[in-house]
Amino acid sequence: MAKVISTLFITADGVAEIDPDWHFPYFDDNMGRAVTEDYETSDVLLIGRETFDSFAGAWPDRETAGGEDAPFAKKIGDMRKVVVSRQRLEFSWRNCELIDGDLVKAVTALKADAGVRGILIPGSVSVVQQLLAAGLIDELRLLVHPVAARKGKRLFDDGDTAYHLKVTATEVFPTGVIRVIYTPAEAPAPAGYDDAKGQLPDEG
Repeated sequence: MAKVISTLFITADGVAEIDPDWHFPYFDDNMGRAVTEDYETSDVLLIGRETFDSFAGAWPDRETAGGEDAPFAKKIGDMRKVVVSRQRLEFSWRNCELIDGDLVKAVTALKADAGVRGILIPGSVSVVQQLLAAGLIDELRLLVHPVAARKGKRLFDDGDTAYHLKVTATEVFPTGVIRVIYTPAEAPAPAGYDDAKGQLPDEG
C-alpha cells in the first residue's frame, strides 16, 4: 500500500498558502535537504489546479535553462503528475494526467496500485483538506516558519471532528524553521481538569 504524504510550508499561525515575503527569507540548505527527502519518498505527485499552474509555469523553463535548479526541475518533470481539476486541461508538460472521477476514490485506487511506491502532495491545501477528512493522509510533513502570516488559507479548516496526530520526527533549523512530521493517531483517553490538577507544580 503506497503512502500518501503531504509536504507543506506553513506559518506559526497555520497559514499554508505561500507568500514569498514570509517563505523565501527562511529557505536555506537545511530546507532544501528536507524538500529533497520529501520528494524521494514518492514516485507520483498529486497536485491541485493552482499548484499545477504554478509548477507548470516555472519548472519546465528552469529545466530548459540549465541553471543550478535544473536537476530538481528535471526530477519533477520526470515524475508522474496527477492533477486535480474540475476543468479539462491540455498538458504540454510531460508525464501529466487529469484525475479520473472522484478524488477520494482515485486516491484510494492509487494507494492500492502495486506499481505506485508513494504519493506526494506538495502544497495543494484544498486537496490535503479533503484527503485528511477522508482519512487518506499517512504523513503530514510541515516546515513551520517562525512567522504569523495573519492572512491566507490555513491548513486546518473548521470541522466537527478533531484530527489527532502523533509526532514521529522533529528538527529545528538555524533559521528558526521547525520541521515536524506527523502521522494520524487515535484520540487520547478522555480527561478533564480533575485529571490534570495532580500534575500542577507544588507551591514549595
